[in-house]
Amino acid sequence: MTTTPDPMTHTTAQDPGGVPDPGLERWRLILGSAAERHTGPLGPGHADRDAALDWLYGRDPDLARRGVRRSGTAARRTGGDGPSPVTAIDWLDDIHRLFPKETIERLERDAVERYGIQEIVTDPTVLERVEPSPTLLRAVLRTKHLMNPQVLRLARRIVESVVKQLLAKLQPEIRRAFHGTRSRQPSRVPLARDFDFRRTVRANLAHYQPAERRLLIERAHFHSRTQRHLTQWQLILLVDQSGSMAGSVIHSAVTAACLWGLPGLKTHLVAFDSNVVDLTSDVTDPVELLMRVQLGGGTDIARAVQYGAGLVENPRRTIVALITDFYEGGDSYRLVRTVRGLVEQGSTVLGLAALDEDANPDYDRELAGRLAEAGAHIGAMTPGRLAAFVAERLGR
Repeated sequence: MTTTPDPMTHTTAQDPGGVPDPGLERWRLILGSAAERHTGPLGPGHADRDAALDWLYGRDPDLARRGVRRSGTAARRTGGDGPSPVTAIDWLDDIHRLFPKETIERLERDAVERYGIQEIVTDPTVLERVEPSPTLLRAVLRTKHLMNPQVLRLARRIVESVVKQLLAKLQPEIRRAFHGTRSRQPSRVPLARDFDFRRTVRANLAHYQPAERRLLIERAHFHSRTQRHLTQWQLILLVDQSGSMAGSVIHSAVTAACLWGLPGLKTHLVAFDSNVVDLTSDVTDPVELLMRVQLGGGTDIARAVQYGAGLVENPRRTIVALITDFYEGGDSYRLVRTVRGLVEQGSTVLGLAALDEDANPDYDRELAGRLAEAGAHIGAMTPGRLAAFVAERLGR
């Protein structure tokens, strides 16, 4: 007697030789264990990856609401009479062995920010092994009040490593904004960044070789650069240290360190929640500065702007950069009034809903709109774009 196979169950992830089909395995990883009846089982390598993914994403409460039960390799590893449950340190070891760096960073970010697995940044055993990243730095800033001195020392390694990476990336970009603009006058200093392509081609056309379609350059030409006359300016960075602004706090600290000591610019850095803390004395050491920051608490933007207004020395040579999500916990009318006063006396007020590499803001648009009507420039910037904005003002 013969039977017709069920078209919904006959597909397997293996070819006739028993080798898993890579395409079906990828679909199985994406769709989860519920798809295994259509794709077939995973091979050993992908089974370990599936277990690591399920350890993290299997705790999603939406799965229980939809009646999806955890199953597969991860369930077998964490239940019954089998091996001991997988710990955070086991899982970190697994993902560093199984996944590329970009995937590891995403998994660690989701573990800390989406599922609140805080032992990744509060367990000394984990901290000794974890790879420093911006995600873990944000997690350290959010949880360092829970850490004992030993854990804080280990956490500082993450802060130092990520700050060093950011400084190496942002410092050249920020300093470049202050190098002066190109001039039409030629220069005798041969710098690659000032290479004058058009003038070089015109001057060497006599050396063009049609047969080889090559232009021989006998003499290269370069632009000169103008020397900006810098009048003393102030940049007052007011940074909201509520939990949602962690990325902006980090980039504000590093940006302030990069701007510190530039000719013609006096930089202040002020952090605020319901209180105001002037961190300017620590700007030269962004690691120490970030270890002092405490994310969370209320948000009194008006108080911070009032404090910033008190630092202004020459209104027409002052930029006040307010970095916040604009969710005001204080007096919004006082905030608008203070911003309007700064603008009317000649100061430039920037309201930045984000200051980081992505510049993807999430903010109270109603209050931001009121500040725009009062004369503030509202938006989001990368640190390099903020530096270019400041440099353009200084060059006037």
